[in-house]
Parts: sequence; structure tokens; C-alpha cells
Amino acid sequence: MKISQDIRREHGGGLKASEIEAGMAEKSKEFAAAGNRVYLPLAE
Repeated sequence: MKISQDIRREHGGGLKASEIEAGMAEKSKEFAAAGNRVYLPLAE
């Protein structure tokens, strides 16, 4: 879709596979640090 193409071009469509993998690894560590839970309890 044109909208998706525009967003990729403006916000990271030129990233290399190694950069994408490094970003995903970082997010994976953040997810693990949060307890590997998709649904977190509500903050009170």
C-alpha cells in the first residue's frame, strides 16, 4: 500500500538487516526484563 511505502521510506526503509536484528534483540531484552508477559497488570 502507498501509505506503508511512504512510512517505510520516511522512517527507516533504508535500514540494513543487521540493524533491524539488533533493534529486535534490544526489544526482546526489554520484554524479558518486563517479565515476558503480554498483558501487564494495571499500575495503581
